[in-house]
Amino acid sequence: MTSRETRRKFLEFFASREHRVVPSSPLILPNDPTLLFANAGMNQFKDVFTGREPRDYPRVASVQKCLRVSGKHNDLETVGRTPRHHTFFEMLGNFSFGDYFKREAIALAWELMTDVFGLPRERVWVTVFGGSPRFEADEEAFTVWRDEIGVAADRILRLGETDNFWRMGDSGPCGPCTELHFDLGEDLTSADPSTPETDSRRFIELWNLVFMQFDQRDPDTVVPLPTRSVDTGMGLERIVAVLQDKRSNFETDAFQPLVRLMAERSGKRWGESEETDVSLRVIADHARAFCFLVADGVVPANDKRGYVLRRLLRRAIRHGRKLGITEPFLHDITPLVVEQLGEEYPELHSAADAILEVGRREEQRFAETLSTGLALLESSLAKLKATRGRTILPGKDVFRLYDTYGFPLDLARDIAAERGIELDERGFESEMARQRAQARASWKGDRKEQIAESYSELARQCSTRFEGYAATSLDGVEILSLLDERGQPVEQLVEGQGGQIVLAATPFYAEAGGQVADTGQLIGSAGCAAVRDVQRPAAQLLIHHARVETGRLAVGDEVCAAVDGARRNAIRRNHTATHLLHAALREVVGTHVKQAGSLVAPDRLRFDFSHFSGLAPRALADIESLVNDKVLADIPVRTEQTDLDTAVRSGAMALFGEKYADRVRVVSIGDFSRELCGGTHCDRTGEVGLIKLIQERGIASGTRRVEAVSGGGALQRFRKEHAILRALEERLSVPSERLLAEVERRLDELRTVQRELRADRFSLIRRELMQRAENAPQAGGVRVLVERVDGIGGRELRELADSLRQRLGSGVVVLGRASGEKASLLVAVTPDLTDRLPAGELVRGLGRVIGGGGGGRPDMAEAGGKNVSRLDEALQSAIPAVEQRMEATG
Repeated sequence: MTSRETRRKFLEFFASREHRVVPSSPLILPNDPTLLFANAGMNQFKDVFTGREPRDYPRVASVQKCLRVSGKHNDLETVGRTPRHHTFFEMLGNFSFGDYFKREAIALAWELMTDVFGLPRERVWVTVFGGSPRFEADEEAFTVWRDEIGVAADRILRLGETDNFWRMGDSGPCGPCTELHFDLGEDLTSADPSTPETDSRRFIELWNLVFMQFDQRDPDTVVPLPTRSVDTGMGLERIVAVLQDKRSNFETDAFQPLVRLMAERSGKRWGESEETDVSLRVIADHARAFCFLVADGVVPANDKRGYVLRRLLRRAIRHGRKLGITEPFLHDITPLVVEQLGEEYPELHSAADAILEVGRREEQRFAETLSTGLALLESSLAKLKATRGRTILPGKDVFRLYDTYGFPLDLARDIAAERGIELDERGFESEMARQRAQARASWKGDRKEQIAESYSELARQCSTRFEGYAATSLDGVEILSLLDERGQPVEQLVEGQGGQIVLAATPFYAEAGGQVADTGQLIGSAGCAAVRDVQRPAAQLLIHHARVETGRLAVGDEVCAAVDGARRNAIRRNHTATHLLHAALREVVGTHVKQAGSLVAPDRLRFDFSHFSGLAPRALADIESLVNDKVLADIPVRTEQTDLDTAVRSGAMALFGEKYADRVRVVSIGDFSRELCGGTHCDRTGEVGLIKLIQERGIASGTRRVEAVSGGGALQRFRKEHAILRALEERLSVPSERLLAEVERRLDELRTVQRELRADRFSLIRRELMQRAENAPQAGGVRVLVERVDGIGGRELRELADSLRQRLGSGVVVLGRASGEKASLLVAVTPDLTDRLPAGELVRGLGRVIGGGGGGRPDMAEAGGKNVSRLDEALQSAIPAVEQRMEATG
């Protein structure tokens, strides 16, 4: 049975048992910023299990894209060296939300495995939860397996909490589980007695059925869940290996085409050696992960998700080098991944061009990294060899090469061994562990602060109906509650007081999804308040932050809630413009583009998106033309309410970082844009007026930002720029068509004058310092010239130092300069003194004074720092530093 057939049969089986088949969520879960990547089938249903997000269907089946790069058995260095572990994999799963439980879940699993997949019953083993000091043994599951399914009691193992009690994490849903294991054959026996508990070589875990019964609130508190549920997970790659009678997942049709391609590309043969097979497995695994990550909007970077992708790519490239492939090869293997899996995951086809481009760029960059890393490693090894008696390269040095420059540990090990030097791998692992601990500590996700207790209690007492889609003004709205500025309940707010107001209904939009909140007024018979912000601390609770301008407002009063209509309209235009811009970016740049943040304000908009490079002027012009074409087409903007799965299946974009309920609002602009969005929008695109792109820039590795204006903001921008243009025409006395040429001509003249002035000043400084060099003071028997020379460039500084060093004949030159907020130091040493006074060591010590560091050759080295105020202090410390060094080497 092929992997495609296995996937299809699994879904068909559960669809015929009244399960809703839902699509895989993206690897970057839009509903859960606490996870780096989706790592299990249940991730997208986490809030359903806890009861916070009800669904109108009680049974679900899915095939989930998953990525694991850390945790048990999933460190990157392990992947490729075992037959069963991967970074990217597909998780088959069926789920029950308060519907069936243990008995039916076990029966369904057994029927699928034995009747549909045809596994021999006598080779299936089962494990159940055998109890622990905190939880009772799962006797029900044991009884079902033995008495109802008919599994022999000696093939049902009772295991403890570590093996058969599942937890999402330190908190969240949890419960006992039962696992199905398959016996691969007696010839693989490596333990006595050999059971799934003792022999992971002979037995393979196929399917884990988790019975969600509890909610772990904290380490000491476990309470029953509102409803008991089922969460199952089975790795597609593992079950396919069993169905195809393979001992390794990499021998199945899911991986062999990739393996054969790379074997042919490298001139190697699968099975010729373990090291060759490891490299082929790594490349095949990482190529799949790479394609799916890029398709879901991840680009290589130096932190978080981008860093994971970069590590995967560089590890694959390194293993290509081990196979003898020195030329780029990702463009060979990634199209095959797209061909194999594109039918099940169409996003791969959409992102195919981006996948090729990201791979090309990263291979080119890594080639440069290897070149830089080799030079640095050679330097470190040379220094170590020069130090008698030391034959171990410190772990910190090795880790710096690995972490900062991406230089592979195994390559560093091979090169060092050729020189008779070992690596301090224990120290390296210590540094690696420290970095992992820091990464885990920093990756807490972007959880919003917990609702304050006052808001939590308030949300239980009252709620607010939002009616702002249909109206910007509501009459006769009751004030349900008032809080002062500290959040304490009060009966009234009087003139001059600020506070928080809860209404029974409101037209005010609360800040969400990048859109700023509405402002406006609350007008009552006894007073009036200005609303300056609106927040939603709970799903049905809207807080109006306001200040009473006249009279008073009290609990129970009825008011007219009126939104600032002109401001709302400007926000609506910019929000619709944002949707147009998102769609245009995906059309012009590629469908791998994913939103990474946004701001929708009355005067401007900005849109952050994932992409690996800056946009060319032509691309920006095409995007601007496309969005304005859609504006001129005056396309209707339609909204509809539907369930989340239907919306996603219809092609609606779900945005990263947003939290969606089961019922969602879909905003469509013809067939050009379709997004899940709770914001306010124009009725037709023609209302936007004009969209003008202002700037495109990078804000982080792999993340770009486009800023734009629309409507009245675009008109104001045009007027401002036109006024500047007219002023320049008048000042320079040239018409607009000749303005650029005239500016360039005058700039050329200015540059010429500046060059001449710099040359004159440099000549003057050089003459003065050459005279001083003849009378340079002595320090430790060495002539030392120390000078501050602000206002000259870096190249000139090096030329000056070289000239002064020659004039000294024997001695040291120390020059310092300040440029803006940066201080620079340069040390030049004559050849006869470099053994006793290496310039690099001297400049590093001086550099610390200005808050920086540096280095270089023994005869000339430089340092830089940001503490300009201490530049003179650094220069003054140069002579004592020379004296100390001369004494130490005397």
